[in-house]
Amino acid sequence: MRVLPSGSRGLLLEMDSLEEVLERYAALKDVDLPVLDLVPAGRTILVVADRGTDLRELEQTVRAVRPGGHTGPARDPVEVPVRYDGEDLHEAAELLGWSTEELVRRHQEEEWTVAFCGFAPGFAYIAGTRFDWDTPRRSSPRTKVPPGALALAGEFTAVYPRESPGGWQLVGHALVEMFDLDRDPPSLLLPGTPVRFVEAS
Repeated sequence: MRVLPSGSRGLLLEMDSLEEVLERYAALKDVDLPVLDLVPAGRTILVVADRGTDLRELEQTVRAVRPGGHTGPARDPVEVPVRYDGEDLHEAAELLGWSTEELVRRHQEEEWTVAFCGFAPGFAYIAGTRFDWDTPRRSSPRTKVPPGALALAGEFTAVYPRESPGGWQLVGHALVEMFDLDRDPPSLLLPGTPVRFVEAS
């Protein structure tokens, strides 16, 4: 792990893999640290310190935290009802070397966890552990992806929280709001949240 300063109150932890990020993020969340926030990404974690915290001492504390191995979240997963009716469903299955039925089955049986959030409010990058998800993005991105679209790209699945451009493969749509300002917190899925996709009738 490489530790770099980030502004006057932050440390950026650089790691070699998403799995390492998930393990270290889970370990850091279990420690009482003088921080305002921990922000995971694909290969990094931003540690935002409380005002007045000595960053050198914080770095030593962070380095001393030893991940115990990411074995999956202990709490119950958030169930997201979906319909697998996306216009890229057949193409995505072919790209993965599966039938559409196999893709749907694996997507529901996967042990998904929110790795990090970004791109748009409520957009969660959700990674799995059981199957080999390596879905190529579309060669030509769409200018408008509808809100609620269930999608695959690379090692991730996601649900678009609002209409936006996007190049992910659309395999269905969710029947629940991913981001709602009247909800606390507004985002349905936060980093570290286990997720289960359930096919709606």
